[in-house]
Amino acid sequence: MPKFLLKRWHGYHIITLFVAAFLFVSILTWYQWQLGVIGFLILGAIAIYTIQARIYFERDLEKYIMTLSYRVSKAGEDAVTKMPIGIMLYNEDQKIQWANPYVSSVIVTDVIGKQIEEVSEELQTLLDDGVKNETIKIGDLVFHVSIEADERLIYFLDVTEKEEVKVLFEETQTVVAFIFLDNYDEVTQGMEDQLRSRLMSQVTLTLNNWANEKQIFLRRTASDKFIAIMNVKVLKEIEKNRFDILDQIRELTGKEKVPITLSIGVGTGEDSLRELGLLAQSSLDLALGRGGDQVAIKRKNGKVTFYGGKSNALEKRTRVRARVISHALRDFVLESEQVFIMGHKNPDMDAVGAAIGVQKIAEVNETEGFIILDPNDINHDVQKLMEEVEDHDDLWSKFITPTEALDQITPDTLLIVVDTHKPSLVMEEALLGKVERIIVLDHHRRGEEFIKDPVLVYMEPYASSTAELVTELLEYQPKKLKMDRLEATALLAGIIVDTKSFAVRTGARTFDAASFLRSNGADTSLVQRLLKEDLDHYVKRAKLVESAEFYRNGIAIATAGEEETYSQIIIAQAADTLLTMKGIVASFVISKRKDGMISISARSLGDVNVQLVMERMNGGGHLNNAATQLEGVAMTEAKEQLQHAIDDYLEGGK
Repeated sequence: MPKFLLKRWHGYHIITLFVAAFLFVSILTWYQWQLGVIGFLILGAIAIYTIQARIYFERDLEKYIMTLSYRVSKAGEDAVTKMPIGIMLYNEDQKIQWANPYVSSVIVTDVIGKQIEEVSEELQTLLDDGVKNETIKIGDLVFHVSIEADERLIYFLDVTEKEEVKVLFEETQTVVAFIFLDNYDEVTQGMEDQLRSRLMSQVTLTLNNWANEKQIFLRRTASDKFIAIMNVKVLKEIEKNRFDILDQIRELTGKEKVPITLSIGVGTGEDSLRELGLLAQSSLDLALGRGGDQVAIKRKNGKVTFYGGKSNALEKRTRVRARVISHALRDFVLESEQVFIMGHKNPDMDAVGAAIGVQKIAEVNETEGFIILDPNDINHDVQKLMEEVEDHDDLWSKFITPTEALDQITPDTLLIVVDTHKPSLVMEEALLGKVERIIVLDHHRRGEEFIKDPVLVYMEPYASSTAELVTELLEYQPKKLKMDRLEATALLAGIIVDTKSFAVRTGARTFDAASFLRSNGADTSLVQRLLKEDLDHYVKRAKLVESAEFYRNGIAIATAGEEETYSQIIIAQAADTLLTMKGIVASFVISKRKDGMISISARSLGDVNVQLVMERMNGGGHLNNAATQLEGVAMTEAKEQLQHAIDDYLEGGK
């Protein structure tokens, strides 16, 4: 209890005692007046002393209060003027009316009368946006700003040192990178030891000079592999130059007529070195899966950044590449809550077969997979397969419509697009904008139109079909694979359709894939039943072939009537049939489909690059097998556009 309160408490008790004593003396005087007089004299002395004590007490109390008030006022004044916190008052026009000395000495001089935006445009933005607390930079210092809009008051707390420590901590985090010479084995195969040694010395010297310049710890772990250890600050500097080491190595080896390229996988954002290594390896798999000659940086939150990829990827298909892609695909599937598989519009046997194969990959890795299929947009060629699927309860339950897919999307959904890479051709284009991670598996040559920012791309133009690619990916799944008869048959049917029963675009790998499917239960007799042609289809195809006419240089164009409609499979088969005719080196078939779009199928023996012709009409495909779809045009206009595209190709060169 404070001293003055104790004194007050004692004063109350003294008065009580004084009254009691007065009554006692009065009674005593009644009986013995001499003693009473003495008592009254004593009481008078006590009263005088008490009054004086009271006066002294009040004077001390007033002095104490005045002293305390002064100290509090002084402390408040010192806090405003001397503490390292900026205080600023502004008016309705956001003009500064007053600021404490700290603002003038540390933040900005002569601040009175200035507009807030003259002090800091970022601070002005905070006021406009109604932000109450934020960290901003003014000059070389960083401040935590607290805004009291109702009082038009701003506080500035210097957090520069705290931010510097935070930045220092972030910049010194460890980063692990794996560097791989993409095609070292291929380009040095058969090369003399002396030339190989000289080439490798030049590459190693360039990498070491780059590492020394950037303060990177670099060590070679194999003839074509390096490991690099750095920190985040170094990584940011390298990112500013967009990993120019890729260009340096490409230019160096290009002079030697031995085009070696680099792929770099970077792991960052983890505290554990083991996790960083896993991220780096996963990033390298991504870089290789996208064609090499590029850098993939994978962070803890799953975000991936890519650099490079300037050169054309070498068209090589190796078992190693298929295994790498298979493992990278498995990693993405395991990281996902569910997998959606989607082919192109009006899907053919290859698209549906490949989708069933990818769904099997999801199933093997214990992740739920769904195949997106529009029941109103099914190719007639696939109708018999879908009838078989409907009788297979387990597999049929994995098919959903585009509308159902849009409703079921979650942040951890993985979308795998098969047999196309063009957004305009996918089954449901809206899905591309709602899913963060997209994988593309395709056997068509890449066109100008491409799905934006896929996390993994496996495109092999020299593969017979997407079903063949998916079959190889199934082979390298680490868990034991048990395929259902219908699943294996659907993949085999996709291969057979796209190779015209192993007659075109067929390599040793195609037969390997077919052999694998056969050993896993694929039924060739069921394939024949699925691919049986109706007599009506045969007659319709013959009618289309009959309409063919030569345009120029062995190029035949078949055009259906304005009111006639044909399925995509009949249009494609008519183009194939025309190509078997004598004197025809390239065939084009134009017809309207039931959905109102005009389809053009193109085939070639190789002398005419029909892919380039179709690309001029926003289509694509292969050198000898391509197509496009047109919307909102008449048959005559479509034919004129095709003729112009052919003229442009022939006159503009190949």
